[in-house]
This record gives sequence, structure tokens and C-alpha cells, in this order.
Amino acid sequence: MKIVFMGTPDFAVSALARLAEKHDVVCVYTQAPKEAGRGHQLRKSPVQQFAEAHGLPVRMPKSLRAAEEQEAFRALGADVAVVAAYGLILPKPVLEAFPYGCINIHASLLPRWRGAAPIQRAIEAGDKESGITVMKMDEGLDTGDMLMKAAVAITAETTGGSLHDALAETGAELIVRTLDNLENIRPEKQSDENTCYAAKISKEESRIDFSQPAEVLERKIRAFNPYPGMYFEYEGERFKILRARVAAENGRPGEILEGRERLLIACGKGAIEVTEIQRQGKKSMPAADLLRGFSFPAKTCLRN
Repeated sequence: MKIVFMGTPDFAVSALARLAEKHDVVCVYTQAPKEAGRGHQLRKSPVQQFAEAHGLPVRMPKSLRAAEEQEAFRALGADVAVVAAYGLILPKPVLEAFPYGCINIHASLLPRWRGAAPIQRAIEAGDKESGITVMKMDEGLDTGDMLMKAAVAITAETTGGSLHDALAETGAELIVRTLDNLENIRPEKQSDENTCYAAKISKEESRIDFSQPAEVLERKIRAFNPYPGMYFEYEGERFKILRARVAAENGRPGEILEGRERLLIACGKGAIEVTEIQRQGKKSMPAADLLRGFSFPAKTCLRN
């Protein structure tokens, strides 16, 4: 098939790689380079880097609303557009430009999580599974007809990073299967029942609120590992918690119950024992390693 691929982050690269092996990717759409790092240098998206390394044409329009952009898109003469975390709204003329329309690789088992951050929100909510839904796009927010699904288990060890990687590979496999069987698939309408909105993660959410129950915080710590991470501040320094376990002890929310042999912090209900931590400007490490040369005085209360 002749395919236009539309994607931006790492999540989309696996699918692009698999499609480029089997189909004719006539053009890749991605978002333009953005400033990153202390030097504010422009950094190409992972999809742009892959496309250029493999000789695929790349376009980076700021919007697809202009008539000339829509005509340029239509003129590619593809059979279908495959979309994976592209980041721009696709207007109706784009959605209808090709015979098979636009097909999206969405990182949840729809209609459970619609929106920008389905991977993290599924872990945060305590879901037992996530997955990939390949769907035919319409003008709604992740509301199109479903074509294929594949589930991925969420365990007590699953982090946002590990689930991201598993779903990226699953999505790559599923989109290939979908295109191979496109003529024989009967689209399934979505139900609006039990749908949740996976809101974009805000910077404010990264600061740990110890008034929450330990079980809630433990899930959120895993969900936001590695990005954006959950942190607390102590004596003007930021400490990012990457892994923790729920403990039965109790105290004032934010109170350090133990900070020498192990790092135990009271929550609104129960406590968390930090097992992996990253001190500001340092590499992540087991909490036990940090405590060999650094300690948190017991009874200290961390601010929410």
C-alpha cells in the first residue's frame, strides 16, 4: 500500500519502521524541531530522525487547516494515512483525502481512555490492563470506529516507561496486521459508557502530595516514571522518587518516619518506602545507596 505516516515521538517510530519494511511510505508528517536542553538547541523529533536516516520524505507543517496544505496532502495519492501520536488536529478534508482515510494507533483499549496521556493514566488509575486500539479516525477525540485491539497486562512492576515500550511494539505489530486484513475487518462502533478522559500531564502533578493515600502515590510514581517524574523538596534540593512500595506505618502526611536505614515517608493513609531515588543533578540509584552518605532526619515533615 501507499502510506502517508504521521507521528512525532518515540512511540511512533516502531510502527513507522515496520510499515517502511513492508509498504511504500510516500511521505512522513511530523512536528517541527523544538528547542531542548540548556542550550535551547533545536531537536528533531524521533520520527523525523528515523525518516531522514532511511531516506523518507518529511513534511512539517504547523497546521493542516490551510487549503494549500490539504491539497498538498491529497496530491500524495496514498491509499491510507497511518497516525501515531502526531500531535496536530486533522481536519475533515485530511481525514477524507485517501480511499481508506486515516487510521490511528491509540495507546489504550478504547473506549476506556481517550485523550493525551492514556499510558500514564491507566497505571495511575490502577487498571489491570492497557493495550492498543487501531481505529478509523473521525472528527471526534479518539471516537472513531475500532478496527483491531490487543491487550497488554499492567502488573505491580509496570512503569510508564515499560508500558510505553510494550505498547509501541504492540502497536507496530497491530497496524501491520490491520493493513493486511483491512478489506475483511468489520469496524466496531465505540460506546461512550465507562469512558475516561486521559488529560495531558501538567507540571504541577509532578510534585508529590503526601496527603494522598500511599497506594495512590505508589501507582502515580510508577505511572510518571521516567517522565515527568514525581519529586519532593528537602532543604532546597529536589529529590525524584522513581520507585516505592506501600508500607503499613502511619504518621503525619509528609513526615519522614525513617531516613537512615531506609527512607519511609508517611502519607494520608499508610506510608511509602522509597526504593529508587534521584537526587537533583545526579543519576538515579537505589535509596539504600543514597542513605549510605546522606540521611533525612526522622520527624522532619516534607511540604506538599
